[in-house]
Amino acid sequence: QTAKWARTVVIAGVPDGLLHNDVMADILTIHFQMSKNNGGDVEEVMYPTRKKGVAFVTFEDQEVVESVLKKDEHRLEDKRLSRYYPLKVTRYCENVSSFMAYLAVLPL
Repeated sequence: QTAKWARTVVIAGVPDGLLHNDVMADILTIHFQMSKNNGGDVEEVMYPTRKKGVAFVTFEDQEVVESVLKKDEHRLEDKRLSRYYPLKVTRYCENVSSFMAYLAVLPL
């Protein structure tokens, strides 16, 4: 099986403080399992993380990472949210500390 980091994407723009963390993790799981979002089987969602509004989604297959990254726009939509939220999906990399520094300067 492919290394976990290679099957993981970083999600930025997760609405913070609107819902319970476990509910938000469920909404993220559903979003990334949907075929309309180029998704697939989700192994794990890490939310919340130390960085506000950021989640990590690990898929069972690395191919799903590639297809999720190809989708132009990810909109987090759910009846429990008052509106949709655009998400920024990026590839996870092994060197997380420099990657988190990089994420911090990205415009959302």
